Amino acid sequence: MPDGNWILGDLFKKDYGHAGSIEKLWEMRWKFPCTKGVYPFHDGKYEDFEPIFDHLMIHNINDPYSDDYTNAFLPTADGLVKEAESIIHKDKATARQLYLNANAVYRLARFPYIGTELKKQVFEKQKEAYLKGSQLWDIPVTEIVVPHKYAANGDGTEIPLYIRKPTGNGPFPTILLITGLDGHRPDNTERTEEHLKRGWATVICDIPGTTVDCPANKRDPLSPDRLFSTILDWISTEPSLDETKIIAWGLSAGGYYAIRLAHTHRNNLIGSVGHGAGTHHYVGREWLSQIAKHEYPFGLERAYVTKYGFNDFEEMMEKCQDEFSLVSGKGDGVAVVGNGTKSCRLLLINGVLDGCMPIEDSMLLAEYGSPKEMRFMQQRLHMGYPEANSVVYPWMEEVMASKQGKVAMTNGHGHSAHKS
Repeated sequence: MPDGNWILGDLFKKDYGHAGSIEKLWEMRWKFPCTKGVYPFHDGKYEDFEPIFDHLMIHNINDPYSDDYTNAFLPTADGLVKEAESIIHKDKATARQLYLNANAVYRLARFPYIGTELKKQVFEKQKEAYLKGSQLWDIPVTEIVVPHKYAANGDGTEIPLYIRKPTGNGPFPTILLITGLDGHRPDNTERTEEHLKRGWATVICDIPGTTVDCPANKRDPLSPDRLFSTILDWISTEPSLDETKIIAWGLSAGGYYAIRLAHTHRNNLIGSVGHGAGTHHYVGREWLSQIAKHEYPFGLERAYVTKYGFNDFEEMMEKCQDEFSLVSGKGDGVAVVGNGTKSCRLLLINGVLDGCMPIEDSMLLAEYGSPKEMRFMQQRLHMGYPEANSVVYPWMEEVMASKQGKVAMTNGHGHSAHKS
């Protein structure tokens, strides 16, 4: 353990000042990204959110898990959907944008974790609005439910996936996008657009313990292996997807799974990106004891306890690292990093000053197994934004170009005709 010697230095124990106050959160951390339409307000617009946060502040609603918080967003989101439906046949472009705006408002309503019955209902509304809206795009998102052929030890039986792929028959190089703790399948429009520009398909899945849409048993550290075996098997049977050119990209909490996948399924991938990932220290007592003070908008304690299936935060601090660490996990097959397992090409990227997932969790991977590729953004917080994606995309382009992949026959319009 760092034993107090964190790269964050004095920031490790610093209180960032917004915890427990929606007013401080809005004024100190969220108002500016909301004006720019960036995380967590992507797809949205400031004019929709400002009156909602005014309401929250006026009424002193500070608990994001309260129904009062969630309900504050719903009239706006529902109204945007209703407006989109009313003009869908007259003004498709405006309707398309309204559905995206609604998607963003629903996202913030069920933030930071889908841990109440109302938030579960809101998430269903979010998905419905997102898929309806995407049908107005030139290239829509489609949902495919894959039978979980390797389900065991309490896993569910179905894996819902979002798929977005270029026009034509393929086979297309594929990004397996692995979502995070608060960002889920409907929250990746911009990424899928970037993949389409490069001729890549996207397959999106949620991670254990976050949504109803991930069937993996959250208490079983090996359940992700079964989950991804099923997903990768399905990709191999889908004619439009090139199973010889798959890169996994795990976002935030999803980075853990991208790193695990890079080791357990290294022969199925040509590369993997652990973006803002935790691997070991992030679930250790020393780190967990301070996370409520750091940059995450709301305390991570409740979300983490529920995600990993513990009774309370104290139990999590006591047991989680032993159960889930990729470096020191005590169960058979858990510590795929610590036991020296080889990996596919693996990019680790984050902000040096990340207060959610310590940068040490990426750095320590250099001590084990195959050589790793790393890029850390100085003076940046969790995920290393805004510069991080300008590193990830060129890296993925280079990895894709390094592998010939399946041969595709093309038709007269330059679109793939079939897999061969």
